Amino acid sequence: MNPSEEELLLQLSQPRSRSAAFSVVVRSYQERLYWHIRKMVLSHEDANDVLQNTFMKAWNGLEGFRGDSQISTWLYRISTNETLTFLSNKRMRSQNSIDEVEEVLLQNLRADNYFNGNDLQLKLQKAILTLPEKQRLVFNMKYFDDITYDEMELILGTSVGALKASYHYAVKKIEKYFENYE
Repeated sequence: MNPSEEELLLQLSQPRSRSAAFSVVVRSYQERLYWHIRKMVLSHEDANDVLQNTFMKAWNGLEGFRGDSQISTWLYRISTNETLTFLSNKRMRSQNSIDEVEEVLLQNLRADNYFNGNDLQLKLQKAILTLPEKQRLVFNMKYFDDITYDEMELILGTSVGALKASYHYAVKKIEKYFENYE
């Protein structure tokens, strides 16, 4: 049985129980965070790399985590920042335009042995890739992860109103993509 959030926070703050408590955190959140990251980077290998970086940052940042937010919010914030950094570095390394990087991501998804989606799911991923990064992030968090706007506000540091607008525009762009695609 997993400890409560309060018990886990207490265990994480104690040097003697920190390692075991962090193992519980990893087991509890790794799948959700993997899919959160994967929806942005699209590749299984890249998602695993970013997830590892996320947990390394979290482990190294435990001393500074005061428990002001939930563990899940803190981890989502770290994983989101790690994902955005990864994508930014990928763009800089390739020295391609954003559109070219998005096309490379899509090609990687098509070639990914772990992607078992059908044509409609691939089309949805193409539509999502046409979104600006922030809209794509908000859309994925709301549509796939069902994260509330209030929690997104804590994770992304953006107002609820701006998040709602981003999601609304993302949905409209995806709808338009599907209308033009058919």
